[in-house]
Amino acid sequence: MIIQQAIEVLKIEAEAILKLIDRIDESFTRMVELICDSGGRVIVAGIGKSGIVGRKIVATLNSTGTRSVFLHPVEAMHGDLGMVCPDDIFIALSNSGETDELNMLLPSIRSVGCKIIAFTGNVNSTLAKHSDIVIDVGVEREASPIAAPTASTTAFLAMGDALAVVLMNKKQFKTSDFKKFHPGGTLGRRLSGSVREIMLTGDIIPSVPEDADIEAAVKEMDRPGLGVTFVLKPDKTLVGIITDGDIRRAVAKKKAVFELTVKDIMTENPKTVHPDSPAYSALNIMEQYQITVLPVTDSSGKVQGILHLHDILGKGEFKFDRIDRIIQD
Repeated sequence: MIIQQAIEVLKIEAEAILKLIDRIDESFTRMVELICDSGGRVIVAGIGKSGIVGRKIVATLNSTGTRSVFLHPVEAMHGDLGMVCPDDIFIALSNSGETDELNMLLPSIRSVGCKIIAFTGNVNSTLAKHSDIVIDVGVEREASPIAAPTASTTAFLAMGDALAVVLMNKKQFKTSDFKKFHPGGTLGRRLSGSVREIMLTGDIIPSVPEDADIEAAVKEMDRPGLGVTFVLKPDKTLVGIITDGDIRRAVAKKKAVFELTVKDIMTENPKTVHPDSPAYSALNIMEQYQITVLPVTDSSGKVQGILHLHDILGKGEFKFDRIDRIIQD
């Protein structure tokens, strides 16, 4: 009985989120564009459970690159309204759309000059009628038998997450930017260190000489399992790099691969990083050029180590849209 009740709650809340999909329309697009075009902050307000949800939305927006602040409607009427500026965007949260403390604040917000966005479950409510943009987050039923806010608050949270992620992508907020806002987190600590602290060194570095054949290169690539091998001069100066992708492309062109030398298919002058560079700089290079491995070289071009994306972010925590694209160009 207990397990079945819990399952039913999760089903109701999951259904509430899924039904939001059909409501993502031009209003959502206008909201995103309005926030992106604004030079101010996102001001989020709500009372009760909506207020708690609002604080979480603010936290997510701030951590993903959108400056935000929570404003309690009652405190706003007693002085905190002074924090609101004309170029801010005001997002009001109310499932019923008839929350008196919130609706009483709207004329004052309007007089400041802010645009108002409503997150509400009632598109015909007072709140909706006094808003510039209305985002419908209504649910058919709550998971609680007494209609306590459950599915509705879940829907609000999900829509807030959708907004934060879309804004993050539109602003091209990168993982390295995330480090600036999370200096104490695991990812932040890794990104704040130097390349030297996390690069692989010694015998694990795959390398072949300039006169090596492709068979030798493939064997060396397979040895540490990093999907690459460096091509080096005798003094360890980097000449080029060969990746799994280079081998695949050569095969696709119907070349007699094992009759070739590494010089025939290697990429010359690959992207590199210095051992003393911050890890987030290496990550920026990887993100910009869609590569997962970087040679680590000193100022004279001699290889000091190798850096893999997993060494920066932790294995299994991150991937590019096309993780198999390891092209150094």
